[in-house]
Amino acid sequence: MASDTSWFYWALWSAAFAALTAIFAKIGLEGVDSDLATLVRTVVILLVLAAFVAGVGKWRNPLTLPSKTWLFLVLSGLATGASWVCYFRALKVGDASKVAPVDKLSLLLVALFAVVFLGERPSGREWIGILMVGAGVLILGFKR
Repeated sequence: MASDTSWFYWALWSAAFAALTAIFAKIGLEGVDSDLATLVRTVVILLVLAAFVAGVGKWRNPLTLPSKTWLFLVLSGLATGASWVCYFRALKVGDASKVAPVDKLSLLLVALFAVVFLGERPSGREWIGILMVGAGVLILGFKR
């Protein structure tokens, strides 16, 4: 595992773009079926990523990837698609300020799944932070 901290800056950018995703999607969902909106978003992502991969010279024949890689990338894609469909449906009927925090409960689930499936062992300090985020999600997401 790389010892540099560049992952943290990429993760911060990811959080910022995820926040914009919720705002832009909520506005874009006005008068549109959430499933159709998810499809449009997915096509945009496909086109942008294809251009990016080709533009930076990282294209290679995906058929040469190992079968295990294919299996888990397909499973990841299916999980992503299911997540997006659910997220857009939630945004369609709920406030972005309520939907997004509940969606971030995934942080707690990722930590648990990483322990079970990947053998990761977060420190006590990391568990406190993860549980605090989980508690915050519950407080924000289920307020009356």
